[in-house]
Amino acid sequence: MAAVVGGPVPRGVEPPGLCPDALPDGLLVADADRRVVVFNRAAVRLTGIAKAEALGRDFAGVLPLRDADGRDWWKCLDPYGGLAIRTRHPERPLYLGDGPELLVTASYDREPDGTVRRFTVALRDAAERARHERGRADLVSTVAHELRSPLTSVKGFTATLLAKWHRFNDDQKRVMLETVNSDADRVTRLITELLDVSRIEAGRLEMRRQVVDVAEEARKIIAGRVAAGDSPKRFKLEVPGELPEMWLDPDKIDQIIGNLVENAVRHGAGTVTIVVEPDASTRGAVVAVRDEGEGIPPEAAQRVFRQFWRGHGQPRGGTGLGLYIVKGLVEAHGGTISVRRAPGGGAEFRFSLPAGAPDFA
Repeated sequence: MAAVVGGPVPRGVEPPGLCPDALPDGLLVADADRRVVVFNRAAVRLTGIAKAEALGRDFAGVLPLRDADGRDWWKCLDPYGGLAIRTRHPERPLYLGDGPELLVTASYDREPDGTVRRFTVALRDAAERARHERGRADLVSTVAHELRSPLTSVKGFTATLLAKWHRFNDDQKRVMLETVNSDADRVTRLITELLDVSRIEAGRLEMRRQVVDVAEEARKIIAGRVAAGDSPKRFKLEVPGELPEMWLDPDKIDQIIGNLVENAVRHGAGTVTIVVEPDASTRGAVVAVRDEGEGIPPEAAQRVFRQFWRGHGQPRGGTGLGLYIVKGLVEAHGGTISVRRAPGGGAEFRFSLPAGAPDFA
């Protein structure tokens, strides 16, 4: 039988049907007598107030919130004596006494006559929200910067060709059009990266699983690099052992391996080695991409998968989103990824992939 939400709740007893400590936001629930009956783990973390000190007390005393002008917010709001038709209050920034700024929303559960049965207050960290907003601003700024260069090139060459078409011979026209085509591909890649970041952050990555030969996908990546002009001596593929049947998204596997190989070629040195081997612990596969460059300092190993990360001394180029996207794609398959020093020096990016199951299973 489903838990009934409503009716009197004993003081210090959480309402049935709720799992407050599982919520990411702080939660305070006060009963009809203004006494706190729920004060979850996130609320303890955000306010620094122990749960035992909050339960059973008047909610306004537990959370002495003030607005930017220093006014007592609960006196202004008068939750238990104000309009009986109010159902909720929109989010607004408030201050916990002399403490941190919090983003606060509130809602009411009322009796048929309009009196307050329960008053619920949700709390969020304003500093964390500000960090997220700065991250979004950085993302927009970075992508706009990266888009400006190829779009300027495309505009310049197309305007020149349109205005002076007959002044150029066929070879000159071909060079200009090839440059336009290359820059258009770059814009497409940037937009794809931006969409990938959005889907990863929203948890909306779609997986289209089918049987994938991971070693064969790695061979295709190497063949594509060679066809694009890289020396075949730059790459080595090792497959020590028979791989199990792997149900993966082939496009995303290509993207993962391709980004790691691109990273090794651009920022590493020497031979780029791809090792694909069975993983007994997950009954799946492990893929390692190694280079022979300077490697990544141990203190930076936890930061390489963040948005906009670039190693010290590396030339600026790209959005700095490639490894962040790789991590999101690996985790969407249920795998893990890490970076460490390669056996022969340089960096080794190593990710595991469980065998998975078909989408229709």
